[in-house]
Amino acid sequence: MNHQKNFAIIGVGGYIAVRHLKAIKETGNVLLATLDPCDSVGIIDSYFPDSHFFVEFERFDRHVDKLRRSGVQIDYVSICSPNYLHDSHIRFALRSGASAICEKPLVLNPWNIEALAEIEKEYNKKIYTILQLRLHPVLIDLKKKIENNPSRKIHDLTLTYVTSRGNWYFNSWKGDIHKSGGIATNIGIHFFDMLSWIFGKVKSNTVHLLSHDKAGGFIELENARVKWYLSLDSKDLPETVRMAGKRTYRSIVMDQTEIEFSEGFTDLHSKSYEEILAGKGFGLKEAQSSIEMVYQIRNATPVGLTGDYHELCKKAFK
Repeated sequence: MNHQKNFAIIGVGGYIAVRHLKAIKETGNVLLATLDPCDSVGIIDSYFPDSHFFVEFERFDRHVDKLRRSGVQIDYVSICSPNYLHDSHIRFALRSGASAICEKPLVLNPWNIEALAEIEKEYNKKIYTILQLRLHPVLIDLKKKIENNPSRKIHDLTLTYVTSRGNWYFNSWKGDIHKSGGIATNIGIHFFDMLSWIFGKVKSNTVHLLSHDKAGGFIELENARVKWYLSLDSKDLPETVRMAGKRTYRSIVMDQTEIEFSEGFTDLHSKSYEEILAGKGFGLKEAQSSIEMVYQIRNATPVGLTGDYHELCKKAFK
């Protein structure tokens, strides 16, 4: 019996798409059609050289429809397009008779989730999102530890994520807050998802700093108090990281102890696909909390250096 599924990808030229190509291949499925307005997509040849490729949505749409009418159904559409297009592309997938596998953020605004829940029911298809940190063994163990602690201690966390980006970033859709949702949404959403997944619901959400290339704040969760800082500025990298020629630094310190989870990231998309194909993927409900958190951050008025703030915020205000 052949369990091979048919896939299409929207946004195959994007930075994250290669992880989806790899995941489709590693889970033993086939990629029939791909779309991207940019045609620098030779990477497809390493995975699915026979996949049909389109630079115009209209032709891609027609091709998917022709396949369906000829008895070839696309089972899943993987969505790696710019954040502000996710909602529209998810709707396209379901209208085409496919389920959607969408990169985070699933959508930019909390109310978009309610509308998508109706469409899910209408077409009887599923909308999945990639929340790969929930599959990281170190973080799964941490969640169990927090849940099995009878004292229900409130933990103190400091989250720091610096991922340097050049000038191109700010001139692309990623630098436009209306298209990307800004820094907290674009580079921080998986961390905010992980925090609420492990430490519970948000009780308060304060923003100290919010600009085009860095943001910092304080979130009070049911079981944690979190000082967080996100940056695209290489000057925020620790000196040791810079000297080693690295451009990314991620750190989570809980109660003065570093949680080491820098390894084990590479296979998490494939693992996400395995879960989805087994009917156990993360859907609209799981995506809700982090989308609400980053929406609040994006629309907050920063309070400056008051209350509990991350140390690196001081540097930004100098």
